[in-house]
Amino acid sequence: MSTTERPRILVVGGGYVGLYAARRILKKMRYGEATVTVVDPRSYMTYQPFLPEAAAGSISPRHVVVPLRRVLPKEAEVLTGRVTSIDQDRKVATIAPLVGDAYELPFDYLVIALGAVSRTFPIPGLAEQGIGMKGIEEAIGLRNHVLEQLDKADSTTDEEIRRRALTFVFVGGGFAGAETVGEVEDMVRDAAKYYRSISREDMRFILVDAADRILPEVGPKLGKYGKEHLESRGVEVYLNTSMESCVDGHVVLKNGLEVDSDTIVWTAGVKPNPALARFGLPLGPRGHVDCEPTLQVKGMDYVWAAGDNAQVPDLAARKAGVENAWCPPNAQHALRQAKVLGDNVISGMRGFPQKEYSHANKGAVAGLGLHKGVAMIVLGKKTKIKLKGRLAWYMHRGYHGLAMPTWNRKIRVFADWTLGMFLKREVVSLGAIESPREEFYEAAKPAPAPAAAAQPQKTEERAKAS
Repeated sequence: MSTTERPRILVVGGGYVGLYAARRILKKMRYGEATVTVVDPRSYMTYQPFLPEAAAGSISPRHVVVPLRRVLPKEAEVLTGRVTSIDQDRKVATIAPLVGDAYELPFDYLVIALGAVSRTFPIPGLAEQGIGMKGIEEAIGLRNHVLEQLDKADSTTDEEIRRRALTFVFVGGGFAGAETVGEVEDMVRDAAKYYRSISREDMRFILVDAADRILPEVGPKLGKYGKEHLESRGVEVYLNTSMESCVDGHVVLKNGLEVDSDTIVWTAGVKPNPALARFGLPLGPRGHVDCEPTLQVKGMDYVWAAGDNAQVPDLAARKAGVENAWCPPNAQHALRQAKVLGDNVISGMRGFPQKEYSHANKGAVAGLGLHKGVAMIVLGKKTKIKLKGRLAWYMHRGYHGLAMPTWNRKIRVFADWTLGMFLKREVVSLGAIESPREEFYEAAKPAPAPAAAAQPQKTEERAKAS
């Protein structure tokens, strides 16, 4: 980390908002005008809408992430660590690096882009059994785990173990849950062709949601279609219900259903990062940073926030008559907020007026597996185009493919899709990748003393005693 007397713009978080805001600031900033420092525990940004496809093997996991040091200009500082606390009076942040002691880092301007974490509830067994879908590591882990369950079921003679291994429970029917269950079901349907004793009919997929419909972002009609489509593929969808416990994989639902499963995927929403409580910022009732329409934090002219960790007024919806509307946590708003935020930071440094953020919803797209999806495109105040099936799936891939940061990653993602048209999907599990040293450790650890070597010593002890 370099030291400088120039003003420091500290960007907390290297996700979608953090990356794009930092790039925007560096693009608009004059040479030597300020130092931009990005702090994140990971050295890359994850494009979360592609996690279900990464879990299904349609996209290489490395192509879903964007290395921060590669895409940010050399003028930027990238620190791999966590901001554990912020003293707003002194304008100092405490940085905990991956290794070594924590240290203080002064700043002049602050951007809060921590994003969100999985929203969980105190459900018995969830922490021990649940699998999240917020990071690329979890997507890779889910893919390896599911394919490993097929290996386990094909190799055992125990019917109970086989039944548990082939039962897959997904909690949450929003974008993440519906897309993940659709992609994973597609993957195991293909994989089952290569197993001697497993067919799709042997598997059980369960999708649970506490709401009265799935995919609420695309409207009730498309949500109903999505539910009926998944059910036509053998997925059991239970609405207006929730999971009460999953201790040792024994899943108990509120509707009375009980099943045993080794795969419990939790996608029941997100919440702001809890670390925000230690940053000395005004927070809304749900823990979001309370922001003005300019993305400035209320009462602080040197702090900005955007994305999933920010409570930003939705001016477009309010102009349309929706009272107390807030921007939803999605990539569509995050990308556009990041650009306005970057411009406003530059304006704030130079003493110019701030610009308000306003963006009308352009619709939503969702993929439910290969060649299957739903899409709602908003063309005006009253004009909405609703698509389903293959055409909606093309819209889903086209939109997110173009929204993927940097041309390097766009080309790699489209290359993966193109190869997938001609080559069969890979269905190999690399579960050992999660503990790569285990086999070497078993080979290298000291061998126990053989029983024969210990026998002469016992004979000598008996002779002395006699």
